Amino acid sequence: MWVSAAFTTRASDGVTRPSPWRDVPDAKWFDWTWQQQNRLTRLHEVETALTLSTDERDAFASTSERFRVSITPYYASLMDPVDPQCPVRQQALPHPSELVVHDFELEDPLAEEAHMPVPGITHRYPDRVLFYVIHHCPVYCRHCTRKRKVSDPTTAAARAQVDEGIAYIARTPSVRDVLLSGGDPLSLSDERLDEILGRLLAIDHVELVRIGTRNPVTLPMRVTDALGDVLRRHRPVYVHTHFNHPAECTPEAARALAVLADAGCVLGNQMVLLRGVNDDAETVRTLNLWLLRHRCRPYYMFQCDMAQGITHFRTPVQTGLDILRALRGWSSGMAVPHFVIDLPGGGGKIELTPDRVLDRDGDWITFQNFQGRPIRFRDVSGRD
Repeated sequence: MWVSAAFTTRASDGVTRPSPWRDVPDAKWFDWTWQQQNRLTRLHEVETALTLSTDERDAFASTSERFRVSITPYYASLMDPVDPQCPVRQQALPHPSELVVHDFELEDPLAEEAHMPVPGITHRYPDRVLFYVIHHCPVYCRHCTRKRKVSDPTTAAARAQVDEGIAYIARTPSVRDVLLSGGDPLSLSDERLDEILGRLLAIDHVELVRIGTRNPVTLPMRVTDALGDVLRRHRPVYVHTHFNHPAECTPEAARALAVLADAGCVLGNQMVLLRGVNDDAETVRTLNLWLLRHRCRPYYMFQCDMAQGITHFRTPVQTGLDILRALRGWSSGMAVPHFVIDLPGGGGKIELTPDRVLDRDGDWITFQNFQGRPIRFRDVSGRD
């Protein structure tokens, strides 16, 4: 965990906290509403917890009009207080490179708005839809591909919009899979989430509902026993988490995953490949093995999208292929995610895999195994 011992104090329950919150009672620290209400959103608030570099300080002011800063005290407590290269810190603090907009970058890289039959519903694949139900997240990630909407109160999904979305799903029998997204759906109250899940699963042709959430990473206190009871009533709910680095793998996060799994949720993680954060095989392996130990299957490793202001996070596609090559055979297959690119313009996801074919000679194919050894395998022609 990226925390300086000189900067922290240890609470009676063993939780390490940065000094700005050393006197906060446990009852408040573990209250998700307190965490929400005390998010760091202004420069002077961030500087009570972190020593900012000149670049970070300048970027804070220059990017505020484009994308707000919001960091829960909990997530700030995972950051190295002085090192700008801290993998947690890089995900939450603005960087001057966000102001560099390349001509190939897109405001809406996945063409979500172009595939909206009604506001808030993106219907890109035949049998499933993305349902935008909230604009709010506990932490506004700097690599977010939905900056055009997330954190902007004008994009809030009002009750009438949600009602219209549910009505669209009800009258579209091809939709069998609904992904609740935003923002972060777990920022909704238990009552509102219970209502939405109940209405969706009452539709005969809706077979499963998924929730995309980063709350177990940035605000694990949100995953309460009461929330578990809500999800248990509608199980199985598929929950896609978004852990990007082992520094986010804390006891609090582990408890959140346990509550979700015990409630009958099927857990999968969607990691985004980020330069300087998780673009090496050992980091990904460590993260994924931790996730498996806590009943969360590494599902996707995403290539960073072509969104505006995040190219400095992007890695070469070859980096992802090299990570897969280093994982396969050396780790359980369950610890190896699908490496995918979500194509621009609404082209959908494609999976990339390392090429293991070295040579073809008639019906004989020479493959390279995980150790780099060439091994021959006889194919069949269909006449054998």
